[in-house]
Amino acid sequence: MTEITAALVKELREKSGAGMMDCKKALTETNGDIEAAIDWLRAKGISKADKKSGRAAAEGLVAIAGAGHKAVVIELNSETDFVARNDAFQDLARGIAEVALSTDGTVEAISAATYPASGKPVADTIKEAIATIGENMTLRRAAKLEVEHGVVATYIHNAAGDGIGKLGVLVALKSVGDKAVLSSIGRQVAMHIAATNPLAIRAEEVDAAVAERERNVFIEQSRESGKPEAIIEKMVEGRMRKFFEEVALLSQSFVINPDLTVGAAVKAAEKEAGAAIEVVGMARLLLGEGVEKEETDFAAEVAAVAKG
Repeated sequence: MTEITAALVKELREKSGAGMMDCKKALTETNGDIEAAIDWLRAKGISKADKKSGRAAAEGLVAIAGAGHKAVVIELNSETDFVARNDAFQDLARGIAEVALSTDGTVEAISAATYPASGKPVADTIKEAIATIGENMTLRRAAKLEVEHGVVATYIHNAAGDGIGKLGVLVALKSVGDKAVLSSIGRQVAMHIAATNPLAIRAEEVDAAVAERERNVFIEQSRESGKPEAIIEKMVEGRMRKFFEEVALLSQSFVINPDLTVGAAVKAAEKEAGAAIEVVGMARLLLGEGVEKEETDFAAEVAAVAKG
């Protein structure tokens, strides 16, 4: 039997938003499994919040570089926002994104690629910047999209300058249509993705494990109603259809024109583009996503120092 510690209860409370006692009960019922406890709370209607990958607490910048048919987005982390506002750090982020365009877009390949300004690998250039600026830095994530025919549109939200900000999105459109039209609708779709964070482009592409987890939660929620299994099955199927509509990009209500789905908006752009348009890829990097910033008790630190 896993010990249900105060720290475990606190972690669940922060992730679910549920009360302390409910969190403790959920952990007891699930033998201390945080993920299962979140689902238990949701099934009981105590927590309606989705599981979060983590608070966006890391500092730094997201940078984008594009070349029409291809684009890349990278995340360069720093310890403080003060450094992220430093011109040298911002130039480094932009420079790494430009270098990344000539690689396969993986962190490993980018780190090994030569940084033109230094003539050294990106990894070594970052180390030199750490020594100069005096703060740790990490090339944490990267994503690259490329199409043979079409456009990879880009969007930076909360821009801190040209090509840099807190959130970067790429959208790959496959088409032989007018590039200007493709770029326009692509940017709009990228803005939509920034706002809604879809799980997949199409419903059938949603991760099977994620879909199954949602189904199980819906089953437990429906059983709380006390209705017959046959009715429960129909209720669950209805909820799953709505779930897929809400998390799949093309079936989502378009934030720029809510009367259309994203799929319908892209279809409507085909007439002006003069050719069929297919959304074949997307990438969304939010600064610090999935990283927990270490919390410190300042009073405790001062007390510890005073005690020697």
